[in-house]
Amino acid sequence: MKMKTARIHAFGDASVISCDDVPRPRPDSGEVLVRVAATSFNPTEAALRAGLLQAFLPVDLPYTLGWDVAGTVAEIGPGTEGFAVGDRVVGRLEGAGAAAEYVRAPGALLVPAPTSVPLTHAAALPVAGLTAWQAVFEHGKVTAGRRVLVNGAGGGVGGFVTQLAKHAGAEVIATASARSDRVVRRQGADHVIDYAAGPVAAALDGPVDTLLNLVPLNPHDAAALASAVRPGGQIVSIATPIEPLADAGVRAMHMVARNDVVHLAALVDLVDAGEVTLDISASYPLADLADVHRLSEAGRIRGKVVIIP
Repeated sequence: MKMKTARIHAFGDASVISCDDVPRPRPDSGEVLVRVAATSFNPTEAALRAGLLQAFLPVDLPYTLGWDVAGTVAEIGPGTEGFAVGDRVVGRLEGAGAAAEYVRAPGALLVPAPTSVPLTHAAALPVAGLTAWQAVFEHGKVTAGRRVLVNGAGGGVGGFVTQLAKHAGAEVIATASARSDRVVRRQGADHVIDYAAGPVAAALDGPVDTLLNLVPLNPHDAAALASAVRPGGQIVSIATPIEPLADAGVRAMHMVARNDVVHLAALVDLVDAGEVTLDISASYPLADLADVHRLSEAGRIRGKVVIIP
């Protein structure tokens, strides 16, 4: 039996993405077959598609895109326990493959999907949500009363970072474009700085305890933001590494999120409790995935975009 997938046979621009008919997989021991309701687009996938990540994230070609998956269990592999056909699940796949009608997934990577949102929307949660959770709580040490600058709050990760920092009780200062201002405030930002209006550091009304950087920066802007962090504070970046000023007494790290089903289950609970919302700005069919990559590279995507096979 055949199914549709979106994959690349070579590295290059968005035109290398093709929709192919391939055999539907069968789950092995410890796996389930998920009928994909949706995957979501993550900007890192565009870099992978272009061949920019081969040095530290090598993949074999052809390669099926899609790290996030939300769907229903269609088949259970031998010896796989804890699942029933029809279960709604969500997870982050290690080897991608969710940009397809079906995907094999290790049961250990899946958790029950939130029940309070459409299953297609749940696909926005794993990669971006896990990145935000670990940036805020593990590395940023954000707690009540901290003053936090979220640089890049209008993006897919930024929306979760803003909400989680506010959930922790922090005072949240967010940078965003004018088109994202209202959404970012609704997500809990106490103050919003329009990064297009001038230097972000100059717009701050005082130092911050934690800088959570989610966007690429030039050296000048990185140094300016680093200088805004008070002694004893933290800098966490998922994009450009940011070095603190000499003798500033500031801890800095560049992070890459890891897969963690405990964190993912906690995020699902927050979604179902109404503490975290999913900012789905658009949805596209699988056949239009190349267009989504082009929109992202042109800077024309806000929030999270889901891809529906």
